[in-house]
Amino acid sequence: MSTEKFDVVILGGGNAGMGVTGPVRRAGMSVAMVEARDLGGTCPNRGCTPKKILVAAGHALHEIERASVHHIAVGKPKLDWAALIDREKDLIKDIPANLARSMAKRQVEVIAGKAAFAGPNKIHVGDRTLEAKHIVIASGSKPRPLPIAGAEHMITSDEMLSDRQLPGSVIFIGGGVISLEFGHVYARAGSEVTILEALPQLLPAMDADAVAQLQRENERIGIRVRTSVSVRRIEPSGEGFRVTFVHDGREQALAAERVVNGAGRVANVDELSLEAGRVAHANGRVAVDAHLRSTSNPSVHVCGDAVPTSPQLSPIATYEGDIVGRNIVEGPKYTPDYRSMASSVYTVPALAAVGLTERAARQQGLAVDIHVNDMLDWFSARTYAETVAWSKVIVEKATDRVVGAHFVGHAGQELVNIFALAMRFGITATQIRESVYAYPTFASDIKHMLGHA
Repeated sequence: MSTEKFDVVILGGGNAGMGVTGPVRRAGMSVAMVEARDLGGTCPNRGCTPKKILVAAGHALHEIERASVHHIAVGKPKLDWAALIDREKDLIKDIPANLARSMAKRQVEVIAGKAAFAGPNKIHVGDRTLEAKHIVIASGSKPRPLPIAGAEHMITSDEMLSDRQLPGSVIFIGGGVISLEFGHVYARAGSEVTILEALPQLLPAMDADAVAQLQRENERIGIRVRTSVSVRRIEPSGEGFRVTFVHDGREQALAAERVVNGAGRVANVDELSLEAGRVAHANGRVAVDAHLRSTSNPSVHVCGDAVPTSPQLSPIATYEGDIVGRNIVEGPKYTPDYRSMASSVYTVPALAAVGLTERAARQQGLAVDIHVNDMLDWFSARTYAETVAWSKVIVEKATDRVVGAHFVGHAGQELVNIFALAMRFGITATQIRESVYAYPTFASDIKHMLGHA
């Protein structure tokens, strides 16, 4: 069997892998990309892009619910769930082919198949052996396995995005992003939704006060949430399933048509034969240095969901891929900076955040001003009949710079980008407050959000 030689071999054809190809191809390096499924990976094919189509329907249902406040009389909406799923599939169907054309234009050789290390600089894909000066692990993530009896009865977001039948009831195991986003769509579409979370707080990485605001909206639309839960088993029951769990020291059980693994995702690296590549790893995490290289094999680089220290978000994957590509071309010069990376949980309304939570800021010993605003009585919120309108902005006293910003509602998923931009380029809270914004907009409320504490 002959060995095919490349400058760069990328394991994974998602956002991270795509991000690598730009710098290395501009430098004239030969590149092979190995992908076992669809080009684009999880986000455009089985994640954020198709999910947002369902979220958009949730927004429409929310607006219909609030129509009476604007003195608009409407009947009860009827959602054709099967047609919505068909719309979702239609909108994303061309993504892999479009990305394949993009890779062909960049002269990246795309190889379909499962990759595994065959040595520090070698990869096996089927009956092919690839050798490269640089190998990039950009293999994405997969649903976190749960050690629960009957776990095989759970479905994942993959199945949810293909199920043309709206379930009458759903239980989510885990209170992460997937559970909240899909839960809001299902609840507004008429399903009974329950979320069972092992930790004391939903979305544990988010600011506790912001999550509390979102929880009130969960309750308003009928989502049942139980935290500090220990799930014991899942078993078939009638036409659905029965979930037995312990809550408040008492064993309880609930039944639903669907049970969903909503416990997040883990790096998809367990089938890469990392030992053969001399790639140090532990508990499914690859050890990396500040330049996103393997600590044990400097020929191996890591980006995207396989990086153990960064959020599993598609824009961050692309960002890390670009850094890896530049480090391959120029040597280990670039390091990622995650401090001003904004994110959103696409519930209805959304929860958006950038930077430190209040708890993290205090744990770091920062002297901060905390600007908290319940904006429901503000003119803009009343104009649009918002059900939640809340913000928290954290400003370091010594520098007058924003170190964290958190929103629920009030177009926070858009406003958060203004704060991210300010954090990245050192724009102070005073400068943000003194800027002139188009009026009347939600952004024009920013200066009031930063009123003196």
